[in-house]
Amino acid sequence: MEVEALEKIDYVAEINRLKKEKNAVILAHYYQTADIQDVADYIGDSLGLSQQAAKTKADMIVFAGVRFMAETAKILSPDKKVVLPDINAGCSLEESAPADVFSAFKAKHPDAVVISYVNCSAELKTLTDIVCTSTNAVKIVESVPRDKQIIFAPDKNLGDYLNRKTGRDMILWDGACMVHEAFSAEMITDLKAKHPDAEIIAHPESEKPVLDVASYIGSTTGLLKYTMSSPSKEFIVATESGILHQMKKASPDKKFHVAPTVKNGYACQACQDCPHMKLNTMEKLYYCLKNETPEITLPEDVIRDAKAPIDRMLEISAKFGL
Repeated sequence: MEVEALEKIDYVAEINRLKKEKNAVILAHYYQTADIQDVADYIGDSLGLSQQAAKTKADMIVFAGVRFMAETAKILSPDKKVVLPDINAGCSLEESAPADVFSAFKAKHPDAVVISYVNCSAELKTLTDIVCTSTNAVKIVESVPRDKQIIFAPDKNLGDYLNRKTGRDMILWDGACMVHEAFSAEMITDLKAKHPDAEIIAHPESEKPVLDVASYIGSTTGLLKYTMSSPSKEFIVATESGILHQMKKASPDKKFHVAPTVKNGYACQACQDCPHMKLNTMEKLYYCLKNETPEITLPEDVIRDAKAPIDRMLEISAKFGL
C-alpha cells in the first residue's frame, strides 16, 4: 500500500476530483456499501449499468460490483478502459459454471437452446444463444418455441421459478447464489408474525419456499420500484442487504427488514451480505481510479461471441418494450 494510505484521505473529494481529471464514470451495483453507492454516477442492476456506461463519453468505466459485471461492461464498451476496485470480487453463480465443464454438458444436448442468466462469465456467454436478466427472463424463455429444448444456466433457483411461470421443463444447470440460497422461509414467516403488516418481497434467485411466502417477486430494480409504489409501509426484503440503502432513500417514511438467513442450520446475520460485493471499499475505489488498475481485458473473439447473445436478448426485449 502506498504511503499515502497512512494519511487521512477525503475519499469522496478525491474520487470526485479524479473522475473529472480522468473523464471516468463510476457504476455501483445496488449491493455495494452505502458510501460507494452515494459517490457513484449511476446505481442499478448489472446489465442496466453497462448499457448506461456505453452511452456515456467517458474514457474509463470504474465498475463497483463483481467481475462478471465489469466483463459485461467491457463487452458493451470494448473501446473504453474498464477497471474493478477488487479483482477478487467474484460471484458464486459465475463460479458455479466453469465454461469448460459447461461446454461438455452442453454437448450432451446438441439441439438445446442455451439461455444464460447475465450473472455468468464472459466465457459462458460465448456458449450461450440468448442472455437474460431477472427482469426479462420470462419473456426470453417464452420467445423460444415450445418444441425446442432449453438449457438454463447457471441459476437453478431462477430456472425453477421460470419453469413454473412458463410451464416449460428446461434443463437446469446446478448453480445458485450463496446469498439468496441462505434465506429461510421458516424464519421469514416468524419475522412476519412479529410484523404482520409487512409485505414479503423476494428476488427470484431465492429458493421456492421463500418465493412461496412472498407477495411480490422481482429483480433488484423491480423490488425497489415495488416498495416505492406499494401502499404498504413495511417490508421484509429477501435479497442482498445493500438494496435497503436505496429503498430507505426513496421511501424514508417506510420500514424495511432484511429477510433472515441461515447457515448450517443456524441464524446467520453476515449471510445477508454478499462477501464478493463487499470486497470493494472506498479506499480500493480511490486507488483503482487513481492507478487505473485492476483493468478488465478480454480477447476480441470473446468480446464478439459474448456480445451476440446479449444483442439477441436486447432484440427480443425491444419487441416487448422491456
